[in-house]
Amino acid sequence: MIVCVCNNISDREIRQAMEFGITSMEELRRDLGVATCCGQCFSCAEDILNEHLASTQAVAIEETVLKRPVFTN
Repeated sequence: MIVCVCNNISDREIRQAMEFGITSMEELRRDLGVATCCGQCFSCAEDILNEHLASTQAVAIEETVLKRPVFTN
């Protein structure tokens, strides 16, 4: 789906950019040009960003769970 009509930026492109490390709307503006013209796409792009960040935080928490080694005598 096209999120930013002015710059022809899709939700897929926004998600891909986040996979490469973008974590804020300022970075989306700088790197993709999202919400730099009319601004109508700001809330939709922000929703996609927040959704993606929430899902990656859940994964990161699962990955950082430490397991203690079992010692046997």
